[in-house]
Amino acid sequence: MPLHLVVESKMIGKLQAIYKARIDEFTDAAQTLKQKYNRFTFVRVAIFLVGIALLILAWSNNWVLGLVGTLAWLYGFYRFIMWHQGLKAQEEHLEQLVSINANEVRVLGHDYQMFENGERFVNPAHAYTLDLDIFGAYSLYQYCNRTTTAIGQARLAEFFQQTADSATIQQRQTAIKELHDKLDWRQHLQAHGTQTKDEVAHLNALKFWLGTESFMLHNRLFQLCLYLAPLWALAALVLGILYLPWWLAILLLIPNILCLQRTAERVNTAHLQTSKAEEILSHYSKLIAHIEAEDFESSLLQQHSAYFKQYAASKELKQLSYYIHQLNVRYNMFAFLLNIGGLWDLHWILRLERWRERNRALLPQWFDSLAEFESLSSFANFYYNNPDFIFPEFQAVSQIEGTALGHPLIHASKRVTNDFESPTQGHIKLITGSNMAGKSTFLRTVGLNLMLAMIGAPVCAKRLRLPRLQVYTSMRTQDALHESTSSFYAELKRLKFIIDAVEQGENIYFLLDEILKGTNSRDRHTGSKALIQQLIKAKGGGIIATHDLELGALEAQYGGAIENLCIEVAIDGQELHFDYKLKKGVSQSFNATLLMQQMGIRIEEQVNTQ
Repeated sequence: MPLHLVVESKMIGKLQAIYKARIDEFTDAAQTLKQKYNRFTFVRVAIFLVGIALLILAWSNNWVLGLVGTLAWLYGFYRFIMWHQGLKAQEEHLEQLVSINANEVRVLGHDYQMFENGERFVNPAHAYTLDLDIFGAYSLYQYCNRTTTAIGQARLAEFFQQTADSATIQQRQTAIKELHDKLDWRQHLQAHGTQTKDEVAHLNALKFWLGTESFMLHNRLFQLCLYLAPLWALAALVLGILYLPWWLAILLLIPNILCLQRTAERVNTAHLQTSKAEEILSHYSKLIAHIEAEDFESSLLQQHSAYFKQYAASKELKQLSYYIHQLNVRYNMFAFLLNIGGLWDLHWILRLERWRERNRALLPQWFDSLAEFESLSSFANFYYNNPDFIFPEFQAVSQIEGTALGHPLIHASKRVTNDFESPTQGHIKLITGSNMAGKSTFLRTVGLNLMLAMIGAPVCAKRLRLPRLQVYTSMRTQDALHESTSSFYAELKRLKFIIDAVEQGENIYFLLDEILKGTNSRDRHTGSKALIQQLIKAKGGGIIATHDLELGALEAQYGGAIENLCIEVAIDGQELHFDYKLKKGVSQSFNATLLMQQMGIRIEEQVNTQ
């Protein structure tokens, strides 16, 4: 076995040992808590029965003692129940940690289908995400993703879709390095979020509520009604029992009913906008409390955690969740008694409006920072699981210099790496090779590593130096039936999209695979040659993979602006040997006929019988 594979195997073995040790640790701790919870279940029943018996005895002797004892017992029993339920919550948290570590063991074996794959973020019009398998099954997003919230998933998708500026790249690199060493903290963050079931639609409704106007906060009359309503209700009850007919006493509730009637529409609207956010905010508060409890060194993590700590964000979100929970009591069939007797809905609407007045500008920032932490934690996990990956270096020179570039989604035991150097302006690498030689995989290897570099993530290489650039690809083109567009026309549109970007002077590095494949060989050669000439003229830089060996003649015509590279396949009798290594020159191997024969397709010479 090659030395680098031996080293990588040892690193994977070490990671597996770490994760398996954590599985054993958390399993034992969860089992201990489970046993403790079960024991105290019997204690809970005993406390209840003994408490009832003592209270009966107390009330039978002295009502003051009975009253004091009842209040003390209710408080103590409530606290005991909360403590007991806390044991169950801790046990469930530990079980989530067991599951998280078991999943990471599977990931090391290259099984990561249990994670959200981001298929909803697929955008065929994007510069590179479709061609580089960023989203969808077996995608880079799915491999990296350890987010547990909808906002975290969306932010992680944004990372993959948007090139960062130099300062942001540097900040992210530093943050990921710091979080890399916080394995325990990262996994606890993930475990806190596993029960989160949030939907973007509900969060958008809550954000819309933030922008609406208050109707209780600045209305003195409505606020006065909150204090008078219980008095009216109490007066109606006393008079109805002692002095007046019940139907006449009910007339005293008319002010309460009128107040409810006048505010009903606005209460219903506010409730509709907030009701579904109750559990979401409760889960978010746990995640943020976990972040607030940690101290960070990198500037980016300090910046985002400060938004939480400065305003006690976890407590504020927990409070907002509680207010919404109380407003949701209106779902109860007996809630009308609370409203008629004390304007229950309006009490909690007022509290919600006061909360909104205090935190209107802060809530979106809290969501933004939580999403940032989840995304950075995902990349830190990606880095932790791939200790042989490195962070790239950036330079002002328009040159890519990569040593041992590999595809990050290919398991280390099967990954073939290549050294690669290329100017990023006015230079094209023409890669030829037979079928299945690995041309497309190499293009994706380069594209994925350039993209990871541009978002501040680690890359699959021993060394990578490059300038800031934008990756554009044209590798997969499909018929667009809704536009009545053929695959060939779709490819032309895609190529025009790339040419325009290059000609606008952006620092574009393009990756083109089998261009103009939807036409005949003569048209393809002529068109490909014209396209290459136009890209060179526009100072474009990139890689073009092709089966058209005749394009190799362009190298001699352009004085170093075009370089021929190839990936060869060795044929030994009926055997094909793929090494996937990049070499100089034009490919000399052909394997289509042999591959067809191996698939059972008969190849016969055509005899001219004329």
